[in-house]
Amino acid sequence: MKNKIVLLFITAVLAWNTAKAQTNINDYKYVIVPNTFDFLREPDQYRLNTLTKLLFEKHGFTTIMEKDTFPDEAISNGCLALHADVLKESGVFNSKLKIELKDCQNNIVFVSNIGKSKEKSYEVAYNLALREAFKSFDTFKYQYKENEKILSYGKKDSQESIDEIEKLKEEIKSLKEEKEVITEVTNEAVSVKKEDVKKTVQKEIVVENSVKKETKDIAILYAQKADNGFQLVDSTPKVLYKIKKTGMQNVYLVEGKDAILYQLNSNWVLEYYDNGKLQTKTLTIKF
Repeated sequence: MKNKIVLLFITAVLAWNTAKAQTNINDYKYVIVPNTFDFLREPDQYRLNTLTKLLFEKHGFTTIMEKDTFPDEAISNGCLALHADVLKESGVFNSKLKIELKDCQNNIVFVSNIGKSKEKSYEVAYNLALREAFKSFDTFKYQYKENEKILSYGKKDSQESIDEIEKLKEEIKSLKEEKEVITEVTNEAVSVKKEDVKKTVQKEIVVENSVKKETKDIAILYAQKADNGFQLVDSTPKVLYKIKKTGMQNVYLVEGKDAILYQLNSNWVLEYYDNGKLQTKTLTIKF
């Protein structure tokens, strides 16, 4: 009789936890999957990040890879999304993985059961362990339902975010137009007098030397994940910039500054205004 009571109590607790998890998870519209997990050495090693995305989608979630372009509403209200992570548990003879979901305030919303595998190959073992951990989502059916409290987080700043994105688009358009003008001027310079050509070449040499000097002074920064983006730290480590994701890939807004950061080849370019003049700075960032 005593054993039956204990069993009924455990069953009730598990049912309550399942219902609570479903209610909480249903409040969130997106799941963001990182490009790499901390226990792996490189992005999407063993295709584990891609598999995580696919398994979330199998269970009905709208999933975004961290490197992808985010929907506008996910940019203006980061609290609509849960951040997924796969964690490795210690084990001597088994590979053990579990799935963790956190909200925009870094609160844990859901933790799966631990998936295990005895396979010796990491590629096979991690794949099997992850699939077993995802069986925790079989205990309930995810279905997004709007939560007014979460939606309200984006309403206050929604217009400001839209304005920032539009401003960014205008700046990029302006930069492209400036580039086109420079190209036209360069082409027209072919027909000017020899003396003018000489002056132009000398000016270009000065600019080129300046670029080389700036390249030598490139700072190496390290990106750390933060809400809606990253914080960039040096080797101290000291936080130098906080950047926010935009609707465009590899283009960020710099928090607290009239500046944007975008990728150009293997480097990152920081553009900002100083006393009304457009300034650029080249950065090397390790993500």
